[in-house]
Amino acid sequence: MASERVTSDLRPRRSVLYMPAANERALEKAKTIAADAIIFDLEDAVAPDAKEAARANAVAAASSGEYGHRELTIRCNGLDTTWGRDDLLAASQSGASAVVIPKVASVKYLDDVSDILDRAGANPDMRIWAMVETPTAIFDVRAIAAHWRVAVLVMGTNDLAREVRSTLGAAGRHPLLPHLATALLAARESDKVILDGVYNDIKDEAGFRAECVQGFEMGFDGKTLIHPGQVEACNEVWAPSEADVEHARGLIATFEAAVAEGKGVVTYNGRMIENLHVANAQRILAVADAIAALG
Repeated sequence: MASERVTSDLRPRRSVLYMPAANERALEKAKTIAADAIIFDLEDAVAPDAKEAARANAVAAASSGEYGHRELTIRCNGLDTTWGRDDLLAASQSGASAVVIPKVASVKYLDDVSDILDRAGANPDMRIWAMVETPTAIFDVRAIAAHWRVAVLVMGTNDLAREVRSTLGAAGRHPLLPHLATALLAARESDKVILDGVYNDIKDEAGFRAECVQGFEMGFDGKTLIHPGQVEACNEVWAPSEADVEHARGLIATFEAAVAEGKGVVTYNGRMIENLHVANAQRILAVADAIAALG
């Protein structure tokens, strides 16, 4: 089995929207929504008697070429279900960039998924987005994140809260913060992308924005969403502002000028700066450029 390392790129994944693949109207609407990525969902959002039709819809959507810049993925059912293996076989030929796999709990499970994709003739570039949503996954998240085919970790906060017997409500999600931080550290250790979990109350705009800000400040690369109305705020929070970009450019220019003059101590706007601040500023500019490239 290949052992190459998938490093995180700067492809924007600020807003990643779940779309129920059984709902053809929703799939059509997704072509016009400003989400950075779409997850065509075959799992939780689809009733058992609609699974096969949803699978066909997801494959058709992923291979249609009608979703513009959006990154397209398919969330399959687990291998412990009637539909999981067939979902993977279909997704392998869909042209989707990745399969989203629920309740990943071990490297062996990832190997099983990867082997099915390989035997089905999937593009070698097809990746796995591994959902972290159980205590077992949290305990094994470093190995999960390091798996060669995993490109993205996806926090399944609803299932994780249920598994640890916690609550997600008006008081916020503070009981989950240690687990979120553990997964985030694992993602950074393996240089992988990590997405924050969904926010359930689609009418609570203030609460949603506050959780976006919290996720951004923690270091998440973006957030999974359950409603198109959440996309705009999510994109805004995870995009560098004009002030951020201006500050980054000024900091880099000041540092480079000081180095050229042989100065040992560099200050910008009254604060001492060093290489790590320059690296952060360069990343801000790279992210801004990547977002701008989406048009």
